Amino acid sequence: MVTQRSTSTPYDAKTQDIARDLLAATREAGGFFAKVRDQMRWDDKLLDWAMSNPGLRVQLFRFIDCLPALQSKAEIARHLQEYLTVEEVELPDALKKLISFSGGDSVPGQLAATTVATGVETLAYKYIAGETLPKVIETVKRLRKDKLAFTIDLLGEAVITEQEAQQYFDRYRELMTELAAAAQDWRAVPQIDEAEGEALPRAQVSVKLTAFYSQFDALDAQGSENRVSDRVREILRHSQATGAAVHFDMEQYEYKDLILSILKKILLEPEFRDRSDIGVTLQAYLRESEADLRGLIDWAKERGTPVTVRLVKGAYWDRETIRAQQHDWPQPVYNDKAATDANFERLTRLLLEHHEYLYAAIGSHNVRSQALACAIAETLNIPPRRVEMQVLYGMGDKLARALAKRGHRVRVYCPYGELLPGMSYLIRRLLENTANSSFLRQNLENRPIEELIAPPQLDPQKPEFAPQRLPFANAPDSDYAQAEIRDRAWQTVSQVRQQLGQSYQPWINGEFVSTQGTAQSLNPSNPDEVVGTVGLISIEQADEAVATAKAAFTAWRQTPVAERAGILRKAAELMEQRRHELNAWMVLEVGKPLRECDGEVSEAIDFCRYYASEMERLQEETAYDIPGETNRYHYQPRGISLIISPWNFPLAIPTGMTVASLVAGNCTLLKPAEVSSVIAAQLAQILIEAGIPKGVFQFIPGKGSTVGAHLVKHPDVHMITFTGSQEVGCQIYRDAAGLQPGQKHLKRVIAEMGGKNGIIIDESADLDQAVAGVVQSAFGYSGQKCSACSRVIVLESVYETFVERLTEAVRSLNVGDASKPGTQVGPVIDGKAQQRIREYIAQGKQEGTVAVELASPQPGYFVGPIVITEVAPDATIAQEEIFGPVLAVLKVANFDDALRVANGTNYALTGGIYSRTPSHIDRAQVEFEVGNLYVNRGITGAIVSRQPFGGFKLSGVGSKAGGPDYLLQFLEPRTVTENIQRHGFAPIEGAE
Repeated sequence: MVTQRSTSTPYDAKTQDIARDLLAATREAGGFFAKVRDQMRWDDKLLDWAMSNPGLRVQLFRFIDCLPALQSKAEIARHLQEYLTVEEVELPDALKKLISFSGGDSVPGQLAATTVATGVETLAYKYIAGETLPKVIETVKRLRKDKLAFTIDLLGEAVITEQEAQQYFDRYRELMTELAAAAQDWRAVPQIDEAEGEALPRAQVSVKLTAFYSQFDALDAQGSENRVSDRVREILRHSQATGAAVHFDMEQYEYKDLILSILKKILLEPEFRDRSDIGVTLQAYLRESEADLRGLIDWAKERGTPVTVRLVKGAYWDRETIRAQQHDWPQPVYNDKAATDANFERLTRLLLEHHEYLYAAIGSHNVRSQALACAIAETLNIPPRRVEMQVLYGMGDKLARALAKRGHRVRVYCPYGELLPGMSYLIRRLLENTANSSFLRQNLENRPIEELIAPPQLDPQKPEFAPQRLPFANAPDSDYAQAEIRDRAWQTVSQVRQQLGQSYQPWINGEFVSTQGTAQSLNPSNPDEVVGTVGLISIEQADEAVATAKAAFTAWRQTPVAERAGILRKAAELMEQRRHELNAWMVLEVGKPLRECDGEVSEAIDFCRYYASEMERLQEETAYDIPGETNRYHYQPRGISLIISPWNFPLAIPTGMTVASLVAGNCTLLKPAEVSSVIAAQLAQILIEAGIPKGVFQFIPGKGSTVGAHLVKHPDVHMITFTGSQEVGCQIYRDAAGLQPGQKHLKRVIAEMGGKNGIIIDESADLDQAVAGVVQSAFGYSGQKCSACSRVIVLESVYETFVERLTEAVRSLNVGDASKPGTQVGPVIDGKAQQRIREYIAQGKQEGTVAVELASPQPGYFVGPIVITEVAPDATIAQEEIFGPVLAVLKVANFDDALRVANGTNYALTGGIYSRTPSHIDRAQVEFEVGNLYVNRGITGAIVSRQPFGGFKLSGVGSKAGGPDYLLQFLEPRTVTENIQRHGFAPIEGAE
């Protein structure tokens, strides 16, 4: 662990003096959040309450986030009550009185809605410089009167469609044109318009590079670079033509390296190399930020002309921390606010001490942070062109004027746009203002001056990383934002491609065996490419495998659980070592895009480790003793277990089913789907290398219709675990139920048989989130997941808006070869699947209206994604599992109808709801008939232990995979009772 500590600098004394002066200026009457509120406005009250009550703060901000989507005062009133009447929230008396109405349509309800909505709108416009361009221009005129420069940011720059990316690009061109035209009439303000005799751009815009391409993705680094670079060049050319400066904002950590790489390349091009009116941003809360700044300094030395580096602390701390924890990645941001402040000071000094190479823009509302920058600039006599201070509009008004009064150039970051796309920005500002660690809040609370201007002091009790509190540590996915990992992944795909065409044999009785029958596995992206040739066992070899398993069973059931669990953990280690290789085999054999393959490897690893731990938990006998009698409850394995695995999760599902059976003490036969047998062969090799004994595990690829059916009926098979179609699953269930000659047991069947999964979109949904989640859930792996969304059920009040955005989002997808980095939608598994899906599409076109249908590339088994709207709930495509990239959109009148339609199929596997209405979410949790319900997120990608997976109705039978009771299905419970009395006496515990 690296521990940071504050060290003294030559600037300390001057920093303290300047900080006192600035702090005094910010505390003048009428300053930010000044408590001179004889007639307190509702926007002020909302902030006061948020700062005084953490529970209320959360609920208020959730309500504010939802507010712009609500279309009537009755809806606003109803949501206000739902959010603020939860038990854990203690309400101030004024708020209790305001929401004590009955019914959103009542006069008190209408009054409450008007009062709060107006208060939130007023609050929003404290931080948003204007809804329209004319209003923004009036705002910047006022700023200039106070000798403050500006930069304009367009709200709502998160794009999910190429149409939105184009609109964003066009609006910025318009913004630069209009600002430049308006600037011609502005009176010069030398402090901000000139430096060292050089005229500075009066207008500046701040853009987000990822908004130029809706599919921007670090995994597709080259493709993303190609798609955004031309737009970056056009923006730079337009800025030069209009005279407006351009600054590139920084966004989420996952994009940082790629953004910097793209900008560095473009700004070294001869056309742009001499431009000094361009800026980039660094975030001090990132642990890598010092290395990034040093890299920029070296780059700037090579370039020869400075660019501006805007140094900020960072606005996405919660997101970055949560994302890292969810993926089990190292936390990219500092966990201690003081560590970020200390890093900000180090970076400020590093940046300003290299002012000959980079211009500095110090963005902070912390008086000490700005005072340090002033102290360094004044001590080193840094030329005015090379340093400026920045604050956010509405958050540092007094500080900005105080800095300007000292003679510094100060720039105000001004967001503009409508309230709805600006809501996420508003929430970030409110979080910052009301957080306990916020300097603005601490200043408002009149903390002692010496405390506020003291150097950052790290909390020795605070862990360096946010603690992960889950009882089971999942395997981390690959972080493809890291170039090294990304490059190795694609290199491995190329390397594995050189190994295609080999032969793979069954593993029976501890050796690889020859077969008469074989099958070729083809790459569905390119069927001319043979992935491998797999030997298919005969019925006689199947009988031999069962006999071998039967002979090995006694020794295996007596093998200590610790030893069995150790083999699983060894297998997990081998999978981790071969992660990229396993990914590559899946990409090539089943046409699954790389990122989804990687998640599957993590799941397979998790199954090994989780079931190993679970079996160790279950091995302990449970005692229910009474005087004179002992009672012991324990488990024993069932016997011989047949695993019939699917092709759509060709590694994770067979791994999970197989290792669960093995660790429970059962001898296990794995019969994989024919089209994914090469990947299954890789799994078999891993289990063999992990040390599984001869006869205990056997790899038996074969025809399902012959060998599979024979083994299901075999009298020595004790249980069958199946994942696949409902038709086959029901046949297995019927066949397994019959008693065969000599069979002395009833077979246990675990069958997961798919779904017809729906997502409900209600009137309060965040449509940005909903559209992205539906697209990923419906078309990830070409809709070939049993959990995939094939129906989206939309309330009519938002139906048209949702469908319009959904259509454009689907139109923006890249369909093609799964081994290409830019592919979001690959092929379907084979020609039969392709034909079946096309037949459903033909049927669907008779049952609804095609909103969008993408082309199917050639060659390969491709089916372009299609969205069919105006579909009736009883239509074929709304009822039958299609297992392809076909999405039916159904319109409903209200939430009651939405639940009725969602439950109106024979399946009950997964489902989702996008809603910000608490009562709807509560009802869905109770009434939505699915095994896995996902709220405000995609419905695919269940993670072992966190989200045990499985459904009911005709989606299957059995306990949830990856859950605490899954292993029980592979075990027989036994009770042993012993009378320990002998001639009237018995051992008595504690007797002397």
